[in-house]
Amino acid sequence: MIVQNGSTGGVQIMAKDTITQLPLLPLRGLIVYPSMVLHLDVGRDKSVKALEQSMVEDNRIFLASQKEINVDEPAKEDIYRMGTIANVKQMLKLPNGTIRVLVEGLERAELLQFKDEEEDYFLVDVEEIDETHGDKVEEEALMRTLLDYFEQYIKASKKTSKETLSSVSDIDEPGRLADIVASHLSLKMKDKQKILEITNVKERLDHLIEIINNEKEVLHLEKKIGQRVKKSMERTQKEYYLREQMKAIQKELGDKDGKTGEVAQLREKIEEANMPERIEKVAFKELDRYERIPNNSAESSVIRNYIEWLIALPWTEETEDILDIKRAEKTLNDDHYGLDKVKERILEYLAVQQLTESIKGPILCLVGPPGVGKTSLAQSIAKSIDRKFVRASLGGVRDEAEIRGHRRTYVGAMPGRIIQGMRKAETINPVFLLDEIDKMSNDFRGDPSSAMLEVLDPEQNSTFSDHFIEENYDLSNVMFIATANTLQTVPGPLLDRMEVISIAGYTEIEKLHIAKEHLLPKQIKDHGLTKGKFQVREEALLKLIRMYTREAGVRNLERTLASICRKGAKMIVSGEKKRVVVTEKMLEEMLGKPRFRYGQAEVENQVGAATGLAYTTAGGDTLSIEVSIYPGKGKLTLTGKLGDVMKESAQAAFSYIRSRAEELNIDPEFHDKSDIHIHVPEGATPKDGPSAGITMATALVSALTGRAVRKEVGMTGEITLRGRVLPIGGLKEKSLSAHRAGLKTILIPAENEKDLENIPESVRKDLNFIKVDHLDEVLKHALLEEPEDESK
Repeated sequence: MIVQNGSTGGVQIMAKDTITQLPLLPLRGLIVYPSMVLHLDVGRDKSVKALEQSMVEDNRIFLASQKEINVDEPAKEDIYRMGTIANVKQMLKLPNGTIRVLVEGLERAELLQFKDEEEDYFLVDVEEIDETHGDKVEEEALMRTLLDYFEQYIKASKKTSKETLSSVSDIDEPGRLADIVASHLSLKMKDKQKILEITNVKERLDHLIEIINNEKEVLHLEKKIGQRVKKSMERTQKEYYLREQMKAIQKELGDKDGKTGEVAQLREKIEEANMPERIEKVAFKELDRYERIPNNSAESSVIRNYIEWLIALPWTEETEDILDIKRAEKTLNDDHYGLDKVKERILEYLAVQQLTESIKGPILCLVGPPGVGKTSLAQSIAKSIDRKFVRASLGGVRDEAEIRGHRRTYVGAMPGRIIQGMRKAETINPVFLLDEIDKMSNDFRGDPSSAMLEVLDPEQNSTFSDHFIEENYDLSNVMFIATANTLQTVPGPLLDRMEVISIAGYTEIEKLHIAKEHLLPKQIKDHGLTKGKFQVREEALLKLIRMYTREAGVRNLERTLASICRKGAKMIVSGEKKRVVVTEKMLEEMLGKPRFRYGQAEVENQVGAATGLAYTTAGGDTLSIEVSIYPGKGKLTLTGKLGDVMKESAQAAFSYIRSRAEELNIDPEFHDKSDIHIHVPEGATPKDGPSAGITMATALVSALTGRAVRKEVGMTGEITLRGRVLPIGGLKEKSLSAHRAGLKTILIPAENEKDLENIPESVRKDLNFIKVDHLDEVLKHALLEEPEDESK
């Protein structure tokens, strides 16, 4: 068989063309080159059987390496094809059951095929491979270079003895020299196998020279690294020695552990704080400064305070959100009645978070009157997603440093309220309540609302900068919730960064549910009562809400319930009663005469009096508007403590009626012959708003035509000079007040049809809502056809 190997001047060498059948011994993590003599420990069953077979025949065996060391039972494909035919010179059985073998590599051979008929060991056909040579002079030069490089390698590595070099130097065969040098190098298995597979001697020498050259460079780098590590260790040992000396000196001076022990504690805390790398560097740098500064220096306490703040802040700790929408919905419903829009927004946030797992924390602003549950709702949100809750009150804050912190150069410097809140939260993803954000103001010390812009901007707050901390702090995982009573005092840029959710206040029905399900059980428990001993009837609760409390929220309602609980407790303790059931009649005995009254429908149809619907901070109410006509010169008088908007509505209604006098069957000269007085009762209460226009116009037309206004009709809507009816707000609250007052028909602007779905079903069933676009339609539904008989 002719083999063409390498490119050594086109030399062609004949292989021995001998195919031999030999047992195979797979080697793990080891390669045997020709001319090598070494010991092997053999323990696998197949390998032992292969050895025994070789000893029976001519002591020859084929040694080939496994591709993967971890394979215990190698298959055919797990073994390299190029290996070495070896002579088994000696076998020794060890006490642990393994066999120690002395083998001598003879020559390279290639595995041609496996003989499948044998099962106890691998029997293979191998072909002996001869080396190919090139120019002898060139090979001699390569041998010398290889020996020179090998000598340098031995000196650098110090893992190979000098005796090895002297024994290798005596070899005069280039192929054998290459194999022996390769066996003494610390190479990977793949690289050793590659050397075995190179049959061209010149190429093998070239390859080894290149490998040793690379190894020399690696060893040189290792030496450099070792020197650096040694210097570092020497410096550390020196510092340790000096610190020990310092401790001894401090102990002799009676200072016990002194600052050294304190520094060691701080160093340990910094290492345990899981800070980002850049923050940790700053902390250690400040700690080194602290260690050098005397205790009596003013700067010493400033640096220590700064380091303690860096340690106390959460940098990576976070709580895992419970993204269970049903659980969150149940929690929100258990804690609060109503507030559907707010709950829906929170559940939407949770749904998106569950799908993406990467959404930034939303910034919500809950706006509404006091006592409607803004703060407690924020607490429920935190509870529903299992996050920590922290609150910062911004009422009265007028210094920018309250938000951003003070510079450390000032005496008594502290971080701002945001960083203080994060320290209390102890996690990077709390629910952070910014309470009373509309109560912030500014003065010569800066504008805190401008500092809040960075806090509440999702694109910027990942690098929030506090003047005290001086390093960027990530607020992007925080869920900020702001509360405000009004948006009028919140700056526009700040408002633009928040999602505003309005909480208008609770209706009577909602207050009744809240009182029954939340407030009353809580007060009964707080006052040591039980449901068996103390009860409040539903009609009594309703009367208490209507006649004794008038507010948008439920704070005053809760206080009043606490009052009747105290009185009930006194009755039980004094022995006056064993069980107290509060009825409508008992309310006056316990709380005195009712403090408030609410509007009720007229008993009869009235001329010159129309019922309007008003929206107040305490909910909705009915508003009676009266018009009186008497001889005069067209003077229009408005009374009842009306605001500018209501006065303008009256003027607009008056002007419209003058322009349409003939069509409305009104004397066109009425304004020259009569004075008109428009009055809204309860003059001590300020009244304003844009929804009384059609009510005033209806009352005016009724008074001028003598046609009575239907007693069961209430109305709301603004009027233009052309008689168009414009939409209004607060339809839900107004409708509830109409239902409470006993009205049957409500005239509303046609554009408010979309708001009808917000009105409770029980109210919609009892009321007839008529949608109107023009005042003519209002008059058609509100006035009787014929004037009232004046003789009645």
